[in-house]
Amino acid sequence: MSTPLALDERTVAMVRVAAGIARGDADRLRLFLRGARVAQVPAAWIEELLLQSFLNVGYPLTLVAFGVWRELAGAATDAGEPVSHAEWERWRDRGAETCRQVYADRFPRLLENLRALHPAVESLVLVDAYGKILGRPGLPLNVRELCTLAAVATLDAPRQLRAHLQGARNVGWTREQIDLALAVVEEQIEAERSLRVWETWAEVRGA
Repeated sequence: MSTPLALDERTVAMVRVAAGIARGDADRLRLFLRGARVAQVPAAWIEELLLQSFLNVGYPLTLVAFGVWRELAGAATDAGEPVSHAEWERWRDRGAETCRQVYADRFPRLLENLRALHPAVESLVLVDAYGKILGRPGLPLNVRELCTLAAVATLDAPRQLRAHLQGARNVGWTREQIDLALAVVEEQIEAERSLRVWETWAEVRGA
């Protein structure tokens, strides 16, 4: 029986980064990404790994990871293969309107931030997240947003937590209703994370 070949250094670095993205620990991920650069992993590999992470671990953790990578690598220089498709314009328009309701006056800044992460990220968020999914009929937007808040509060994604706490207010939930939703989430997360969630909510409530 032949002995399996060892993974090369660049592949090991990619696997380490992929696991780091899923953990959601920005400091740890920063170390892994620096290690990948030392291992001479092509920047394009990292960019594509980050884009596929939207599917693998979801938007909140992937946006955190993209932010860490942009700190290290600077602005993206190549958008790679286009992500547009036949229904792109309809989904983009619906996605933009849905996203605008959630982010309100922060919507233009959100688009700037997404473009800064990678040229393809804006379309992925507006078209695939808000256009294809969150803008669909069948579930009221305010319920969708409260469910998004619950998911983000469960993860370690503080910037997205803050955004969706405000988003819940933008789509019509009262402070008291958000209190109740967070109390439900609190039953399923550890005490330390729960404390951070409530501290963030206290800051957003007072803003």
